[in-house]
Amino acid sequence: MTALVTYQVISRYVFNSPSAVSEVLSRYLFIWLVLLGASFVFGLREHMAITFVKEKLSFKVRTVVEIIIELITAVFAFTVMITGGYSSATRQMWQMDSALQIPMGVIYSVIPIAGGLILFYFVVNEAKLLSALFNHQTESKGES
Repeated sequence: MTALVTYQVISRYVFNSPSAVSEVLSRYLFIWLVLLGASFVFGLREHMAITFVKEKLSFKVRTVVEIIIELITAVFAFTVMITGGYSSATRQMWQMDSALQIPMGVIYSVIPIAGGLILFYFVVNEAKLLSALFNHQTESKGES
């Protein structure tokens, strides 16, 4: 993306001949980067969150709240990103991008891909949260 944008700036301002391909391709790559990056950050559980209230909760309640939040995100990823994204991508397969001459559905396909990654990370994160909750309950019973 950096090379494409640099090429675009040079071709536009130095040679006075802007490149439509580099402009469109860098825009689409940016969209892919944002959606795939958001999926990855969700997997790391590093997304933005307001944790003031959550930090005041006990470990057990906080873990249950985190499980519910992950579940809500997974429902969104499935309904909007996978189901809606797949539908949108397949509907746009006939429409070609004017600059790149590729189907717009290929560009839209990142939406269900990112949704699938979010669901994958949801399963991984839920397993970790449930394991932590179970281990904490086992340790608490052992101390009693």
